[in-house]
Amino acid sequence: MSTIAGSARIHAMAVVEDGAVIGEGVTVGPFCHVGPRVVLHDNAELLAHVVVTGSTEIGKGTRIFPMAVIGGDPQSVHHGGEETTLTVGEYCTIREGVTMNTGTADFGGKTIVGDNNLFLANSHVAHDCRVGNHVIMSNNVMLAGHVTIEDRVILGGGSAVHQFTRVGRQAFIGGLSAVSYDVIPYGMLNGNPGLLGGLNVVGMTRAGIDRAVIHTVRRAYKAVFEGSGSIRDNAAAIRDEYADCEPVMQILDFIAAESDRALSSPTRGQKG
Repeated sequence: MSTIAGSARIHAMAVVEDGAVIGEGVTVGPFCHVGPRVVLHDNAELLAHVVVTGSTEIGKGTRIFPMAVIGGDPQSVHHGGEETTLTVGEYCTIREGVTMNTGTADFGGKTIVGDNNLFLANSHVAHDCRVGNHVIMSNNVMLAGHVTIEDRVILGGGSAVHQFTRVGRQAFIGGLSAVSYDVIPYGMLNGNPGLLGGLNVVGMTRAGIDRAVIHTVRRAYKAVFEGSGSIRDNAAAIRDEYADCEPVMQILDFIAAESDRALSSPTRGQKG
């Protein structure tokens, strides 16, 4: 039997399968389908024609709009039907036609989405992705498998992120961009192929980062990407100089971390 809290509102034309767990104040609108391994936490809302399936957990206060399919099997030829999971955090808004898949067994089996995120129409979160908090994915954004999107990233409409790529906190990805390589925190990437075009100064200002700190980050950016050595060597060489500037250290730590992808730069992948 399903566990349905007394204050939940389940439309007569919705299907909630035995085994589902429905919290207080949850709304399940007409023609929705909630699978047997789904957990809907308090005040989650499925408007209409929403499918939540698989081993999927939807956080408190998250709203899901019509035609979204959340928790479907991973779109991977390696998936053998194992039970894997999707966790969506609190107070997310998931608009029309969004798709999110569970993980794959070979990589831990978990797709994880954080809190207070906005997913616009027809955006896609593939298997084994990690999406942070306060992220905006505009219409038709596509994340391939194993992508990491850190906090407060904005992805413009129609952009696509290659599998295993990392996008650092508060980076900005322009519309229709192809993200083939890791993007540093606070970076701004545009184009196909995507080129790093500097820092997301507007986003940094809106986040309340002091102007003097932004100028410091700009100097560090130039030292890393315009220095005479490799990106990683340049980054390592300035660590001591910028040890007291948190945004710079976030960038340098991101560069130093192990990754399956190379780093985006102002020239990497440029044609000609």
